[in-house]
Amino acid sequence: MPAPSSAAVPAGALALAAGRRGRAQGPLGVPTRGTTGVDRLRRTDRWLAGPGAALLRGAEDPLVVDLGFGSSAVTTLHLARALRRVRPDVEVVGLEVDPARAAHAAAALRAVPADRARGVAFGVGGFELGGPVAGRRPVLVRAANVLRQYAAADVPAAWAVVTRRLAPGGLLLDATCDELGRRAAWAVVGAAGPEQLVLSVRLADLARPSEVAERLPKALIHDNVPGSRVHALLAALDAAWDRAAPLAPWGPRQRWLAACRGLGDAGWPVLDRAPGGGPRRWRLGELAVAWSAVAG
Repeated sequence: MPAPSSAAVPAGALALAAGRRGRAQGPLGVPTRGTTGVDRLRRTDRWLAGPGAALLRGAEDPLVVDLGFGSSAVTTLHLARALRRVRPDVEVVGLEVDPARAAHAAAALRAVPADRARGVAFGVGGFELGGPVAGRRPVLVRAANVLRQYAAADVPAAWAVVTRRLAPGGLLLDATCDELGRRAAWAVVGAAGPEQLVLSVRLADLARPSEVAERLPKALIHDNVPGSRVHALLAALDAAWDRAAPLAPWGPRQRWLAACRGLGDAGWPVLDRAPGGGPRRWRLGELAVAWSAVAG
């Protein structure tokens, strides 16, 4: 799964790849940078094993796809480790459009102890969810730091391609994070479109909540300008953080809890009543809001 980069995939690349696939039946997408790191995606792992757990527990086919896992098998293995605690028979498949990356990960998997490798596989595939998962319907798909490098105009098409192939009620996480995994944001996308925006930050070194802005998903990052809803959300969160300054001596967690509560009190659709949500997730440095609050 590639790191954010200024060298984005050219606009329209997804459409061009779709055209090639129509002729050659290759994977849908183009290779991205592919850089990764140990525990870089731990925040999405934690969400998928938390609020995403109910879907996995109830799935007839407990299949999860790590889409665009990058140049190393490490984050797919970490995802499988987290999800086994929820569903011991989970199957986690890492897909890459680059055959060399898929082959490298598959070779690395053979050297992994059996208990860590259980239920994990790698193969060639893209947004069409082909290769080893072709014809199956995963309940969860994570695409981390993948669409960040595409044009914003390609995002709705990518979402639609993936969500059409999900199991009923399944979800796609379109996520972006920094190189160390300390700040992240993701869109939670279902069959009807995006449902939530989740922000996740390491509270110990947070100066202001709006620092997460540079990790917004591609669908929002270019809209973060004065007058937009997402800009207004981050400004309101900063204001709530400022109002909670008297709690700073008790630590950043208490200040963050107060800021999240204050944001909801100010009328923003903070998802604090969803299963697994609210203060329990806030304590982890997370905050989820309804997508309608930031769209447009």
